[in-house]
Amino acid sequence: MINTLRKLVLVSRPISWPNTAYPFAAGYVVCGGSNSAVWLLATLYFLFPYNLLMYGVNDVFDYESDIRNPRKGGIEGMREQKQFHPTIIKACVITNVPILAILLATQGLVPALVLLALTFFVLAYSVAYLRFKERPVLDSITSSIHFVGPLVYAISLLHWPSSAWPFVAAFFLWGMASHAFGAVQDIIPDKKANIASIATVLGAATTVRFAFVLYIVAAVIIAAQNTGGLVIALCGLLYAINIQKFLFVSEKESFKTNRAWRRFIWLNLFTGFVVTMVLIFAQITN
Repeated sequence: MINTLRKLVLVSRPISWPNTAYPFAAGYVVCGGSNSAVWLLATLYFLFPYNLLMYGVNDVFDYESDIRNPRKGGIEGMREQKQFHPTIIKACVITNVPILAILLATQGLVPALVLLALTFFVLAYSVAYLRFKERPVLDSITSSIHFVGPLVYAISLLHWPSSAWPFVAAFFLWGMASHAFGAVQDIIPDKKANIASIATVLGAATTVRFAFVLYIVAAVIIAAQNTGGLVIALCGLLYAINIQKFLFVSEKESFKTNRAWRRFIWLNLFTGFVVTMVLIFAQITN
């Protein structure tokens, strides 16, 4: 049992938990949410069950390509054997359905539709026949929705405050850029597995430049909001700096972008810390 739980936690990519739970938790509080029970339940949902669903289903349907991808098998993606796949699916159902049922039944029609749409995009990215991850450009859009979606759910619970939309837009562009850049490192194994992606279609250098521009635009949007936004925007520029070395990378050397991708994973934690400090300071001074 302990070993099974350990495997399930690893499948859910703990390093990425803050990327989904934090946008909801911070967005809900900053936009004036006061229902602590909803905040706690949804934050816990976006922390583990949501990530287990997103990455667990992905691992099941991507197994054949993942076992041939040299970067899989750690924090960048598990390679659990097929006999463990039913356990992953069962765990996804057990951890997701009860919480989703409560949130869908108690928080009104519009938030319910948002949550259902978010669940659809999580599944559609990986499951057979839909496989949005193999539809270039739609793959980056869907991946971004995975992370901006919890923030959108938070503001849907609070009647769509207009002040939140610039942050949603910037976060969406950041998410697209991050997925697109992440796809560059997999161009060679993806082509060998006949998997299409934004990077296999646009090419290595063009995809990196696309991501670079999106990072810059996202930072500009945030900087235009307020003083705190300017600080956060400076962190946003670090993502562009992180990938600028690869603006002219060739397909043959696309695998080398993994170095920047690993920095990206830890850069998220630093940015999250800065955002938290900015939000705390804003609360103290208001």
